[in-house]
Amino acid sequence: MACTFCSIAAKEIPSDIIYEDERFVVFKDIHPKAPFHVLVIPKEHIVSLIEAKQDHSALMGDMVFLAKKVAEDKGFNGYKLLMNVGKEGGQEVDHIHLHVLASKA
Repeated sequence: MACTFCSIAAKEIPSDIIYEDERFVVFKDIHPKAPFHVLVIPKEHIVSLIEAKQDHSALMGDMVFLAKKVAEDKGFNGYKLLMNVGKEGGQEVDHIHLHVLASKA
C-alpha cells in the first residue's frame, strides 16, 4: 500500500491543501490539536528523521522555513513546531512531517 502522505501529495487522496510547491505540500491535519494545525511534508518520501541523511539538510531547513512562512502568512506571531520521530516518539505516519500548531492570531 502506498504511503498516505505520498498519496495526498499526488492528489490521490483528498486533503485540505493550503500550500504547495515543487518540493512541499502543506495541509490541514484531520485530527487537529489546536485551532490552527497543519502538516508540512516534503514530496520526497523519507520515513522519519531517523532515516534522514546529511544530504537532506537543505530540505529539512527549507521545511522549517516553510512552516514559519505559513504561520506568518496566517497572521500568527507565535506557534509551535513539532516533529514526532519514530513509532516510540509518537509518529503515526511513516513519512517525515512537521506539525505547525497555533491558537492566537
